Amino acid sequence: MNLDLSVVLVEPKYGGNIGASARAMKNFGFSKLVLINPCEFDKECYQRAMHAEDVIENAKTYSKLEEFASGIQVVVGTTGILNLNEKAYIRNPMTPKELGEKISSTEESIAVLFGREDYGLHNDELTLCDLVVSIPTAEEYPVMNLSHSVAVLLYELSLCKLKVPQARGMNKVEKEKFLEMFDKLLLSIDYPEHKYENTKILFRRLIGRSMPTAWEFHTLMGVLAKSVEYAEQCKRKDEDD
Repeated sequence: MNLDLSVVLVEPKYGGNIGASARAMKNFGFSKLVLINPCEFDKECYQRAMHAEDVIENAKTYSKLEEFASGIQVVVGTTGILNLNEKAYIRNPMTPKELGEKISSTEESIAVLFGREDYGLHNDELTLCDLVVSIPTAEEYPVMNLSHSVAVLLYELSLCKLKVPQARGMNKVEKEKFLEMFDKLLLSIDYPEHKYENTKILFRRLIGRSMPTAWEFHTLMGVLAKSVEYAEQCKRKDEDD
């Protein structure tokens, strides 16, 4: 299986980390590097890349994350800050192994986002993600170097290249339509405003983890559409009464 996977470094501050990340990518058979508002490619960048200069030279650069993420079907965020409270959706992650199992059967485009060396990914960037992953580390020193994180995660994801793809998964357009329909459902039932945004994030993560097939999408889309239609009919009836 050939994963269509991009490694995205968001605002990396040190050229050495870009080079070392490129080297790790080549070690595990990945070549698509995307840089969001990066630092300059200095001498250390190329020294640490070793024989992966081509990964750096072919890297795509964007000024804003949204410019790149809008064209990707599955966006995965990484975090070293855990919040295992089931009500805290933004930083409630899966392990690299679990991520590998989830994406092993998909042929859709995937982007794995790695944050800044000092602050990682911001909350507003994580809200763009369909899935969030965290590398288990020792409690005494949980913070990993950026390029080391890239290497560990790509090792796990490289294992799923050998797995046979299953039925076609829900694509980007279908997923966004599904999320829009869920949004309509929330509005049609007058869902509490103070819960609205968190519930939308929860549902996006739920869909990201489940990786529905195209057939499952069409079935569930029909259920949501009928639910919205029924809720709106009830509202009109109440207004008429």
